[in-house]
Amino acid sequence: MSENKSTPPLIEQEISRRAFFSKLGMGSLGVAAVGTLGFTYRFLSPNVLYEASPIVNAGKPEGYPIESVTLDVNSAIYLVHLQEGFLSLNAICTHLGCMTAWKPELGIIACPCHGSKFSREGQKLAGPAPKPLPWLRTWLSDDGDIMVDRSTTIVPFQFLRI
Repeated sequence: MSENKSTPPLIEQEISRRAFFSKLGMGSLGVAAVGTLGFTYRFLSPNVLYEASPIVNAGKPEGYPIESVTLDVNSAIYLVHLQEGFLSLNAICTHLGCMTAWKPELGIIACPCHGSKFSREGQKLAGPAPKPLPWLRTWLSDDGDIMVDRSTTIVPFQFLRI
């Protein structure tokens, strides 16, 4: 006898129009509920901006020779050691906010974006910058380290004398 290998008949299930729209509606409500839960979680979770401390430890005064200008790129400050003492300047140009660069061969701080030039004391020499580079509060910590507060500007020519 020969076996008849036939496939079982496919049972087609027809879905009614009402059932289709019911499932579509329930699926849409499910997607909306998940979106609402996501937005609710985002709204209720803390939205904190973590910024670096405005106070920078620049190290020991012995690490800076007299007549030196040192740029700290991470904190955007210059630490200048002159005969009169230490001073710190904001390294961001007052024109459009570009990072300036110390040019030792010229003895100036120059902005590479639009050509502003500043003395090592931060005074504007040339270019479109409207103001000099601001002086930052500088002091000596209890451990003998030079500390700079990037958030506090001071009147120029107030040197840290050590």
